[in-house]
Amino acid sequence: MSAIKSAPKPFQIAAAVIGNALEWYDFVVFGFFTVIIARLFFPSGSQYASLLLTTATFGVGFFMRPVGGVLLGIYADRRGRKAALLLVIALMTLAIAIIALAPTYAAIGVGAPLIIVLARLIQGFSAGGEFASATAFLTESAPAPSRGYYGSWQMVGQGLAVLIGAILGTVLTRTLTPAALDSWGWRIPFLFGLIIGPLGLYIRGGLDETSAFLQSSQSSAGRQDSGSLLASHVKEMLTSWGMIVTATITFYVVLIYIPTFARIQLHLPLDQAFLAQSIGLACMVVLIPICGALSDRIGRKPVMIAALVLDLVATYPLFAWLNANPSFGTLLTMQIVLCSLFGVFNGPVSTALAEQFPTRVRSTALAISYNIAVMLFGGFAQFFVTWLIAATGTPIAPAYYLMFGAAVGLLAAVFLKERAGDAQLLVTEAAEPSAA
Repeated sequence: MSAIKSAPKPFQIAAAVIGNALEWYDFVVFGFFTVIIARLFFPSGSQYASLLLTTATFGVGFFMRPVGGVLLGIYADRRGRKAALLLVIALMTLAIAIIALAPTYAAIGVGAPLIIVLARLIQGFSAGGEFASATAFLTESAPAPSRGYYGSWQMVGQGLAVLIGAILGTVLTRTLTPAALDSWGWRIPFLFGLIIGPLGLYIRGGLDETSAFLQSSQSSAGRQDSGSLLASHVKEMLTSWGMIVTATITFYVVLIYIPTFARIQLHLPLDQAFLAQSIGLACMVVLIPICGALSDRIGRKPVMIAALVLDLVATYPLFAWLNANPSFGTLLTMQIVLCSLFGVFNGPVSTALAEQFPTRVRSTALAISYNIAVMLFGGFAQFFVTWLIAATGTPIAPAYYLMFGAAVGLLAAVFLKERAGDAQLLVTEAAEPSAA
């Protein structure tokens, strides 16, 4: 059997990255502007209660992620990666439009938060299928010796989404007055997302379906019962779930919650929090493809385990230092270290997870593992951390949550199958049912 592809088209990689960035951009912006959205859509006599209501709404969308993940994962495994990628970006664009144009509580009363909740449910459904579909597409499009490098661009898309959101947050909070920001400025990042949506749809419309999927659907492996095939990979799904627990806790605490944490708990200006976030994210985005390529040479597990060990050791001292010396300099240092370690981990992780499953059920298995972990440990991360700080009386409570995530990832990494050197992985599994 010939190789799947000699090399992926840059157009295909760009389509996956742009679409994935849009999928996460709206999630990120909502998290960054939690404090403002809380005042406008969830007014309350207590700032703490208002913030809890908004973070709970942020988490509501994650109830739909397993549903969207399973349905869109099955859709991607039956109809193709391209069809699924087009559908999820269309749904996310719709959700962005709803939030961008939503009237506030002062204008229509209780209808305003209901509109926001509806948008979050649509977001959750569509985002549930993005990671699995985009990861399957990238790894199946890549030449075997470079799967880690090309798979890493899935995480680059997420990093770019957060970086763009942080940069916009920095510019808006530095140039607009608080009154202007509350009145109309907060809508600008969401309106910007509406520009990206049609572009992403156009680019994804020109994608080629992956050869691995076409071969799998045409072979006897493509006619195997998907349920039986999934059941034979329960161990791999549990291992992937553990790795994603680490990634999602880090993502939603370090990349999403920290601006709110810096503003509410440390009383630092919001523009400084966004600036520190932007610099840390830039370091992360640069490191992701570098470490993805490194995993092609030395393996996925050594790169991820090194990042997790350093994360486990450094997190508590960094939070304690920031709490004792709340300044822009200490916040910036912490974000550079934590974002860089996350970039090292993110380099190989998406490819490593895709390599655990056969083509026929790759999107479905990834979607189930990914979205259950995100729903349980990521969607309500801000809500949980906000409550934990109030319950324990210590501002460094987020450090414990991050350390827990790193420990879960280290345990899962022990059982992860190392397949970086398997050049025939995607070819063999598509042609022969026994390979699954």
